[in-house]
Amino acid sequence: MSKLDVMGVYCNYTIQGSGKDVILLHGWGQNTQMMQFIQDHLSKDFRVFNLDFPGFGESSEPTSAWGVLEYTEFLHQFCILNKIENPILIGHSFGCRVSIRYAALYPVRKMVLTGAAGLLPKRGLEYQLRTKVYKLGKKAVQLTGSKTLEESLKNHFGSTDYKNTSGVMRESFVKIVNEDLAPYLDKFDCPVLLVWGDQDDATPLWMGKVMEEKMKNAGLAIFEGDDHYAYFHQSRRFCLVLDAFFEKDKG
Repeated sequence: MSKLDVMGVYCNYTIQGSGKDVILLHGWGQNTQMMQFIQDHLSKDFRVFNLDFPGFGESSEPTSAWGVLEYTEFLHQFCILNKIENPILIGHSFGCRVSIRYAALYPVRKMVLTGAAGLLPKRGLEYQLRTKVYKLGKKAVQLTGSKTLEESLKNHFGSTDYKNTSGVMRESFVKIVNEDLAPYLDKFDCPVLLVWGDQDDATPLWMGKVMEEKMKNAGLAIFEGDDHYAYFHQSRRFCLVLDAFFEKDKG
């Protein structure tokens, strides 16, 4: 296990194997453990980096709120410090946001994106009503001047990921989830494998289909009967899919 100062943040990561470079990028609220089986599997043919994003696992938090662009620049600087060029990126959920922005700016050999976040969700009537109630409640609470009541209101209406963060990471989360990455989907030519659980309610399957359509060189593999963590639940199947996708990149 190694530590590296990247953009003023201490980044925790591990390296296994040798060959072409692979970087594993976990989802929001996760850490290297969720991607460890991928590193173990691929390290026989590749040099695999498994890192904790800033603010997660054993990496330190950024000193100010970061959006996707700052996390992307962090990844770029990480690559420079480790002499990584033209990497293969494997991301889950939030890690896919960073992968997409990175590939739009820098050379990437291939990408595997599973349960990829980055498209704004379709908002129904229930969401709109909930938002109106929250805004009215927020105005009422602000009149009292009570920070405790204001925090309680945010926790009541916020998502699970929002509730599980605080301080600079909560500010980062708000910035990140409100950014639409649709404009970047056609900005790279590298082959992309999209892996999706058809019961995913965090990043619904329609998002995967849109990404497959908008990306220049993408294919979609659907894991039936599984959710946002399909890659993890069906780890053996996922590794077999990776082997097929990376067959010509080994060594």
